[in-house]
Amino acid sequence: MELQDTPEEWRVVATTTPFQGKKTSVRTDDVVMPDGTVARRDYQVHPGSVAVLALDEQDRVLLLKQYRHPVRQKLWEIPAGLLDVPGENPLHAAQRELYEEAHVKAEDWRVLTDVYPTPGGCDEAVRIFLARGLSEAEGQRYEVSEEEADMELARVPLGDLVRGVLAGDLHNMCLVAGVLALAAARTGEGVGALRPADAAWPARPFEA
Repeated sequence: MELQDTPEEWRVVATTTPFQGKKTSVRTDDVVMPDGTVARRDYQVHPGSVAVLALDEQDRVLLLKQYRHPVRQKLWEIPAGLLDVPGENPLHAAQRELYEEAHVKAEDWRVLTDVYPTPGGCDEAVRIFLARGLSEAEGQRYEVSEEEADMELARVPLGDLVRGVLAGDLHNMCLVAGVLALAAARTGEGVGALRPADAAWPARPFEA
């Protein structure tokens, strides 16, 4: 058995877009099943995202706390954001988000993991980076608004985050996946074995 996800696309006989939002939309596809029947599938069409687990020299992770209306909670998260342009280089997007949300830059970048957060209902793909060698960014801070205007920033030891994830106290997908991926990398082949920051990403192809 090869332990690897594989590309596959079942035949779509009809498709509509009942909702078109500013950044995402909802698509309805009539999909031919293996037995020949046709099933209707509704899902969110998403441009894709990046997230950054920024780790400082004291082994602390840079976090922000932000209100998320769909779940009615303020969640501790790692910096993250959308791929604004089709084909955008995900590393450039991640560097932008780290600057905009935390006014921080990093010298060393690696890919921690790539995930589909909710593949049963959304085609969003997320690339989570590990960023190290942190320092304050130059220039003026990015002007924030709406939910971001109420954000809190903190730096929390990685071990505390692992315990918080396993205790069920932390729920943001990017934080959970990033923290556990880094912990696993350290107990495995080490951070040096992580993929380079410009590693190919078939879910969201880009130009280097």
